[in-house]
Amino acid sequence: MCDGVHIDPSTGKHYILGTFSNIRVRKFPAMHPRMVWFLTLSDVSVGKHILKISLGIPVEEQKVIVQRPFESKNPTHRINLINDIQNLSFEKPGNYSVVIEVDEEPLTVTSLTVSN
Repeated sequence: MCDGVHIDPSTGKHYILGTFSNIRVRKFPAMHPRMVWFLTLSDVSVGKHILKISLGIPVEEQKVIVQRPFESKNPTHRINLINDIQNLSFEKPGNYSVVIEVDEEPLTVTSLTVSN
């Protein structure tokens, strides 16, 4: 999770700007205007796939934030996926789980702490 990703036009390098793992807000419910979730995947089988990112407080229903197709042309290829998230709402404070899946298979779970 970060504030933005810059891709250098001359080199193709990705620069991740302002990484974070928590958000502080004044009051709830709250809305975060914009963040970017940047993923680099490798060892993905050749073909079309679906990325899904869900967010929620554990033991509550997860909300799907991102669901998008992508394609792997070669398992050794690194796939950079830039996901621009706008107006993400938080009803209450807590440690939100971020679940990242490809083709319904969990890849990782991380957390985003939202507090005031």
